Amino acid sequence: MVISKRLGIILGIAIVILIIPLIAMQFTSEVNWDIGDFIIAGILLLGTGILLELILTKSKKHKTLLIVTVIVLLLLIWMEMSVGIFGSPIAGS
Repeated sequence: MVISKRLGIILGIAIVILIIPLIAMQFTSEVNWDIGDFIIAGILLLGTGILLELILTKSKKHKTLLIVTVIVLLLLIWMEMSVGIFGSPIAGS
């Protein structure tokens, strides 16, 4: 299976983003992720990246609107899961 250049870049960006909390955990107790946190974050990042790839390759209209919507949804879900801004059950409390 050959991975396209853009999908390789998406995978690389997701890995770099996941390495940031891994490194931070070595220096501070403020960042306390377990394996489940890394799995969920990886799924969110890779899912978003693949969805953006599909939008870029398959969509003919409203690409910018779709891309902005996907990124805003990722950020809202990430914020909810990290600090619980909406108080939903996925907030972890």
